[in-house]
Amino acid sequence: MPDLVPVTPPSSSAAGTQTTRDRIMPGALRIDGLSLKIAGKTLVNIGRLTLDPRSVTVIMGPNGAGKSLLLRLVHGLIAPTQGWISWGEVACGEATRSTQAMVFQKPVLLRRSVAANIDFVLRLRAGTSAQRKARCEELLTRVGLLGQADQPARLLSGGEQQRLALARALATRPKVLLLDEATASLDPASVQMIEQIVLASSTDETKVIFVTHDIGQARRLADDVAFLHHGELVEHRPAEAFFVQPSSEAAKAYLAGRIVL
Repeated sequence: MPDLVPVTPPSSSAAGTQTTRDRIMPGALRIDGLSLKIAGKTLVNIGRLTLDPRSVTVIMGPNGAGKSLLLRLVHGLIAPTQGWISWGEVACGEATRSTQAMVFQKPVLLRRSVAANIDFVLRLRAGTSAQRKARCEELLTRVGLLGQADQPARLLSGGEQQRLALARALATRPKVLLLDEATASLDPASVQMIEQIVLASSTDETKVIFVTHDIGQARRLADDVAFLHHGELVEHRPAEAFFVQPSSEAAKAYLAGRIVL
């Protein structure tokens, strides 16, 4: 492989944010020569990865494989040491981040009502008070929380809080939805509801990238699977092929429930 060059921030062209947003999709996510090193240790090292813009991609791998780090790199929360990440022809950066939304394993909610958590995001977009109220009600209905609209968000159960975090992420109408172990430790009913919302979102011209350790969940959601081991991409295949006959020994052991070192 040729020497890698440090990532270069995207140019702030005169095209404008909205024009850039429109250009990002339907281009595929492209990763080329991506490396993340911290304290001299390589944590992510992916030579090349291309993800289709109209699918649910599930990222899997054992603990410490670099799954969450990869998601943060894609979202622009951390900068790579070397390499390139782009959507279509647009380099990942501030412009692309405005088209994306991310849901973390532990939701971070504002100290205000359920509805106010949604309205806080909607206020960043153009629209009247009536339009924001209608959109808020639509989102809360979608995640089954309309009846708790006036309740303090931090009094919700764990599953309800995560559904609110998902609704808040969807409020921006993201073109890319990133989920990092979004259903870990939740009750089965909440897991099922979140999975249904995610699948419905993927049909609304939203690319979904979902990190999970739950093999059953991956089978239910994935169109394709990217499997990481020691920070490296060891295989990326359509979900059906991956679960029937994985090509890497690490993935075979993982799916069989064996310890992957």
